[in-house]
Amino acid sequence: MLTSSCKWLEPELMDVVRLFEGAEDLEIFHEVTVGAHFENFFRIGEEAFSFCDENAARTPLEEKSLVKRYAKLALYNLLSARFQKTLPWGSLTGIRPTRLAYKELERSGNFAPMFEKLGVSEENIALVERVLEGQKGVYGRGADGCDLFVSLPFCPTKCAYCSFITAPIAATRKFMPAYLEALERELAAAAPRIKNLRSVYIGGGTPFALEAEELERVLKAVAPLRTNGCEYTVEAGRPDTFTEEKLEICKKSGVTRICINAQSFSDKTLEKIGRKHTAADLYRAFEMAKPFKFDVNCDLIAGLTDESLEEFEKSIDAAISLSPENITVHTLCLKKGARLKEETARLQDGLLSEMISYSREKLTAAGYEPYYLYRQKYMAGAHENVGWTKPNKACIYNVDVMEEISDNLAVGANAISKKLFAKEERIERYGSPKDLPTYLQKIEKIIQEKDKLFAQ
Repeated sequence: MLTSSCKWLEPELMDVVRLFEGAEDLEIFHEVTVGAHFENFFRIGEEAFSFCDENAARTPLEEKSLVKRYAKLALYNLLSARFQKTLPWGSLTGIRPTRLAYKELERSGNFAPMFEKLGVSEENIALVERVLEGQKGVYGRGADGCDLFVSLPFCPTKCAYCSFITAPIAATRKFMPAYLEALERELAAAAPRIKNLRSVYIGGGTPFALEAEELERVLKAVAPLRTNGCEYTVEAGRPDTFTEEKLEICKKSGVTRICINAQSFSDKTLEKIGRKHTAADLYRAFEMAKPFKFDVNCDLIAGLTDESLEEFEKSIDAAISLSPENITVHTLCLKKGARLKEETARLQDGLLSEMISYSREKLTAAGYEPYYLYRQKYMAGAHENVGWTKPNKACIYNVDVMEEISDNLAVGANAISKKLFAKEERIERYGSPKDLPTYLQKIEKIIQEKDKLFAQ
């Protein structure tokens, strides 16, 4: 249990506590003093600890951020010494390390010294440098830039690691007619608010879980908004939903990129996570998509079930052999709502580190470069998710979303829209209801409130 004299800091400090196994059992008291220095006082039982950082020149706007940063660093240093353990991202718990790197580059011209102070490993500092390099030509705060996201929260089955509000399509199909109509209404209302469309992303769920005519209906509703030939992605999903008809519909509708969400090429792992397909089906999906010449993204997850290092290495090798334009390597994130969270003890950090190291080595050797990364709470081993790309094949949508450098107009249930106010360095969000009945009941209000947000 942790208690702080600064109540708004408690959730931030708990993010650090959760990084160390056993730390949540400690009684930790924290007090912070802001003056000529940032002074953090901690007490664990009878032991007292004090940490002091220089108070660099700052504006009132920066103070809260710096207080948080140095309080978390002080606690990380304390727990790291207590548990004799360092972590790959040190005291950084935010989901976007690259955003902090960009800000520090603007301020000082070099982010590495700050990251070193925060305890980030040399390997991860180098990774961030590579990501920033990989974003050149894509990264940019264009005037009135906007990305469009369309949510199709339907899946054949729910995977054991998944915490999204999805259910087997057999149980939700009754909502499909009304849902498609609601999407059409949202997209028509969104059209006047989109000026400089950078990308379109249709995600889920598993969009290919829809019947071909249903998918075509969604793509037709998007067509009037995409008049500039921008990047267009459909997260096709699992191979057991692939058909040539659906791929043909995507091609005719101008889709430029699809995602084949493998997660693993181990039949044993696929069965354990609740997938109804095999690795052979994944190879068939790639072969089926090849004639359509889409850019392809393939997702893998490190740390699934009790998968061995050898099994994960085979998945990396298999993905590379199929030569998709992008390969994204996720680290298992166990959130509430995921069945696997209830069944899985804390994963072996050493094993995960070996998996991540292998993926970086092999993807680099195969000519891929990292171009986006993000982190999540409850991520196994305090690691990260990294998107790797072939030269000049980076996904604009992924960069824009992860770096939050463009508006994101999102339609559908559980879709979170973001309006960027660049000059004020702030973002306003609007989240649509997660469950289908509530979303359908409130569709008129959702359209009105979203229109109000993007009219600013």
